[in-house]
Amino acid sequence: MTLAERVLAGDRLALSRLLSRLETESPEGAEALARLFPHTGMAHRIGITGPPGCGKSSLVNQLARAYRQPQTGGARRVAIVAVDPSSPYSGGAILGDRIRMRDLAGDPDVFIRSMASRGALGGLAHTTSSLVDALDAAGFDPILIETVGAGQAEMEVARMAHTTLVVEAPGLGDEIQAIKAGILEAADIVVVNKGDLPGADQAMSALQAAIELGVAVAGDTSPDWQHGMRPGARGWRTPVLTTVATTGEGIDLLRAALESHRHHLRSSGGLAERERSRMRTEIESILQERLIEEFLVRQGNGRFELLVEQAVQHHKSPRQVVTELLAGESG
Repeated sequence: MTLAERVLAGDRLALSRLLSRLETESPEGAEALARLFPHTGMAHRIGITGPPGCGKSSLVNQLARAYRQPQTGGARRVAIVAVDPSSPYSGGAILGDRIRMRDLAGDPDVFIRSMASRGALGGLAHTTSSLVDALDAAGFDPILIETVGAGQAEMEVARMAHTTLVVEAPGLGDEIQAIKAGILEAADIVVVNKGDLPGADQAMSALQAAIELGVAVAGDTSPDWQHGMRPGARGWRTPVLTTVATTGEGIDLLRAALESHRHHLRSSGGLAERERSRMRTEIESILQERLIEEFLVRQGNGRFELLVEQAVQHHKSPRQVVTELLAGESG
């Protein structure tokens, strides 16, 4: 059996091997994913982002447990992709999410994959999308994607996920920072975790006021104000929920909100819009990377480095360097 066939047959070892191949961007991994890609498109991709210390990993742990509980239609097979910050020097990562999610490790229908961000700006590793596709093809639904930190750079998760969950916590001052940074524009659901701590009510009020203010400014004819140009948002009003991940309080309501948003996307046509946007963004990203690689290979003889050095010496601006490189291509 091929690697792709083994993954489709439910072989967890083969899936782990494929994810490793995809992380290293090996030809074997790319070939297997190409075979698996027709089997993707079934999973609900949920992005979870928020500032350090807000309890994202604990919340993800509780969410996975909630999805595993027998409900109407039975328990779900859950995958978790936890992206940890990596050292800018060694590239190593703490990968602490495996420690915080140890109680899920014995469940054969929960698959946890930690990966280092390797300096990726969007809070996601460069190959995260490929890993999520592989888990989708393997039959996991939902797939929880936990990202590094929160801020304007972390808007990348909103492009990859169907539903984006922004987590805040009282006492960090981040509810105001979220408003200032525009993180609410990416949020389909906002959660104030650690709701048993002082200041939780104030954090809830601040976030709810920001959402209501945006609706009032945009007018009732544009209920998707907080998403800007994000596709598939129309008709959805972002709820603000509270949870206590350490005890599981509020997790059932959060799961219900996630299911409600999934249903909304399907019934409104928003899911198709987001899938088209996601595919376009990923294709453009891969195309950009490949074109730059091929372009630099064609330069040869150290021409690129020579022009970079001229910019370093302030003899030519970066824009002039690019113009000269492109002129050389056309010539």
